[in-house]
Amino acid sequence: MYERKIPLTLGCGFELVRQVVNGKWKFMLLYCLHEGITRPSAMERALPGISRRVINIQLNQLIGHGLVSKQDYEEMPPRVEYFLTDLGKSLIPFIIDLGTWGEEHKGTLQLNIV
Repeated sequence: MYERKIPLTLGCGFELVRQVVNGKWKFMLLYCLHEGITRPSAMERALPGISRRVINIQLNQLIGHGLVSKQDYEEMPPRVEYFLTDLGKSLIPFIIDLGTWGEEHKGTLQLNIV
């Protein structure tokens, strides 16, 4: 297990949120779960460019933070599904607002991305 060499100092809410949702795909994974996409294979199809390994790593991190829960089914072949917890559901309005803001300012923002 990875151990940090430098301890985290979470002085404000922004730093805490950044630590929890920091990751290229975490917002998109949370949004997929909100949309009803609960299986990793379906997430992989819905998000071109993401690998199964990254899905598993970032979902496990979200589980560790209490935003997502995991359901294993005892069947063959094995099946697993992920669901938003109440804490994860409370983050969805902010994710939607950020996406809306991005769409509204898409033209301006794309000009400034190198």
